[in-house]
Amino acid sequence: MSDTPFGFGLPPEEPENGDEGKKDGQGGPANPFGFDPAALPGGADNPFAAMFGSMNPNDLGAAFQQIGQMLSYEGGPVNWDMAKNIARQTVAQGTADGVKDASVGIAEKSAVEEAVRLADLWLDGVTSLPSGANAAVAWSRAEWVEATLPVWKELVDPVAERVGAAMGGVLPEEMQAMAGPLLGMMRSMGGAMFGQQIGQAVGVLAGEVVGSTDIGLPLGPAGRAALLPLNIESFGKDLGVPSDEVRLYLALREAAHARLFAHVPWLRSHLFGAVEGYARGIKVDTSKLEDVVGQLDPSNPEQLQEALAGGMFQPEDTPEQKAALARLETALALVEGWVDAVVHEAAKPRLTSADAMRETMRRRRASGGPAEQTFATLIGLELRPRRLRDASRLWASLTDARGVDGRDGLWEHPDMLPTASDLDDPDGFVHREQLDFSEIDKMLGEAAEKRERPEGEGEEKK
Repeated sequence: MSDTPFGFGLPPEEPENGDEGKKDGQGGPANPFGFDPAALPGGADNPFAAMFGSMNPNDLGAAFQQIGQMLSYEGGPVNWDMAKNIARQTVAQGTADGVKDASVGIAEKSAVEEAVRLADLWLDGVTSLPSGANAAVAWSRAEWVEATLPVWKELVDPVAERVGAAMGGVLPEEMQAMAGPLLGMMRSMGGAMFGQQIGQAVGVLAGEVVGSTDIGLPLGPAGRAALLPLNIESFGKDLGVPSDEVRLYLALREAAHARLFAHVPWLRSHLFGAVEGYARGIKVDTSKLEDVVGQLDPSNPEQLQEALAGGMFQPEDTPEQKAALARLETALALVEGWVDAVVHEAAKPRLTSADAMRETMRRRRASGGPAEQTFATLIGLELRPRRLRDASRLWASLTDARGVDGRDGLWEHPDMLPTASDLDDPDGFVHREQLDFSEIDKMLGEAAEKRERPEGEGEEKK
């Protein structure tokens, strides 16, 4: 690797021998970027070296323009059109498990609708939160891709923005003004790199998930409980559990998630805010990024897919970053722990496989699949509830001590929820006096209403 990024160097000093018209490829004035094509990473084997070495240096601008058109994308830091196409190709080819995607039949749709209806009925007796599923849907893998991409965009774009800025920063400052076309190409290349990798990961994950809430975040549209019959069949194949019980248990989990996100209005922004807060503290390994971009062959799709596989994100070792990570991990654990507790309470008296299914799901969430690990590499973050068991025990203890209403009432305000330290001392939290935040919110609302009321309004005329 050369000392200057991508083999580019600064223009040489003015010649002293009057050879102003020199065009020997050694960086004379006719070459505005002042570089030797052979100095590119990989030397003569670099695809750009042959391109640049065979043309008049005055045509460099045209070359950059052509490359820019080839990789053109102006929709943001990730080429989401590319991501969607690759994800759909992946599920169509059965890349995840060798099973090709298929449309959902009428019988499968009916089975999912019935399972969600029954699951909601069972949940009515174990939680004070009403049903959050206005509709039950059975998705193919391709339909899951289409429905969840908007949420993946929310998760990935903040980190991709940081990579895009870093890609522009790997060139020396004095070169950036005159390397506009190159910077544009690099940004498009970064969008293509992320699009390729995200598309591949989403496509593989579509072959692993059984619903829309597998990672603890609401990936699908609000008000819909979604299950994937093809993946449920694969999931239950080696469990030795009747297929209708597997479907019903997974419907319970999906319906429980739907209740939580539908009736705790601040929860979604709380979780996504924690993800964004953590992402803000991630720094990009610019030396690794320089190596990736410098050796990239834009005509090689496989290399584009593998470019980010090693990861290039380093969490900042700061109190703020540690606090953001703890906040996110605790929030994920509390969501998953609550779902685990209420689903088990609903399933235990009715399903002989309740204990086995519970343990299977716990291990599945704790280990994560290959696609989840890919996302951890891409966004520098694992979306796994590391303390799921601790959180589940705490919610169960709260049920015993305060009843269903007392337990679920903690979701009224984020400051009422257990903290990471509370997971270490669940008994202390369970028996601690809780503040009534509903009264505080009422007082604050009345004060705000009074401030906004025009002077004299509501007062009795004297």
